[in-house]
Amino acid sequence: MVEVGIDGDVVRSDTRPFEAISPLATSTLVGLVSDFIADGSGTRLLGVGVGLPGNVAEQGVGIVDSTQLGWSQVPLGEILRRALDLPVVVENNVNALSAAERLYGQGREHDDALVVTIGNGVGAGLIAGGALVRGRAGGAGDLGHIPVREDGPLCQCGNRGCLEAIIGQAALVNDARSIRLIGPSETIDDLRALADAGNAGAVEIFANAGHIFGRALAGAINLLDPSIVVLLGEGVQAWPHWAGAFEKALRNALVPGKRGTSVVVESWQDDRWAQGAAALVLATPFDADGVAGEQGRLVRERMVATTGASE
Repeated sequence: MVEVGIDGDVVRSDTRPFEAISPLATSTLVGLVSDFIADGSGTRLLGVGVGLPGNVAEQGVGIVDSTQLGWSQVPLGEILRRALDLPVVVENNVNALSAAERLYGQGREHDDALVVTIGNGVGAGLIAGGALVRGRAGGAGDLGHIPVREDGPLCQCGNRGCLEAIIGQAALVNDARSIRLIGPSETIDDLRALADAGNAGAVEIFANAGHIFGRALAGAINLLDPSIVVLLGEGVQAWPHWAGAFEKALRNALVPGKRGTSVVVESWQDDRWAQGAAALVLATPFDADGVAGEQGRLVRERMVATTGASE
């Protein structure tokens, strides 16, 4: 959780354990957010933004479907609005990061950008003509569920051979454990440490992921034609081990006219997810298409009535 100023800078942050699959998940979340607000700076808040893995058909309604969280039709927006008495905007977490990139990051200079995250999953947010593309029901950008291998490993979505089931962090850890490179209790951090130390098996696992990712991303670039691709997420901490194989695979699979597409890798801090969620609120004054609905209108009213507000 973060509180940010109108300029997007983090005023304060806090991290608390949260079990999304618990039957009490939503009431626990209400308590965590309420406590965070109560401990705050006292500044009048514009609203609350929530970013999470899954589909949200309408930001301003906030009904969530998420296979990762085990949620189906959870009315999170309504629950939080009722408890907090504040405008609440809910969105897919990668779309939220894309909103932050558009406001404060690389996307400020580009009307057409692709924001891609690697980590536990693989996600993408598309900015086209300066606006976030959400799709029919808020599910645009499911890059991690591009089918890569017909007989591949089972993905959390229920299909086999999805991109994230092959190159997501859990998949890389499983690959390493299968060849006894790391033990059953060791994590992606241990695998990265081995690669940093020059272990050939660890280096090969990351390089293979980079190759597969490069080809998949080339397909997305060929299809969508962004002027820039921004890579971020927990997985970029191991990017030096992905980079060589990724770059070669990407450029070889791009059509000639798109081989010069700029790909930038941003450093990562865990509060970036929450900062992205905050950007959902800060983006509402620029929401010409009314994506945030009634909640966007309420945020704008509070912004007009408040001087020096923060989110």
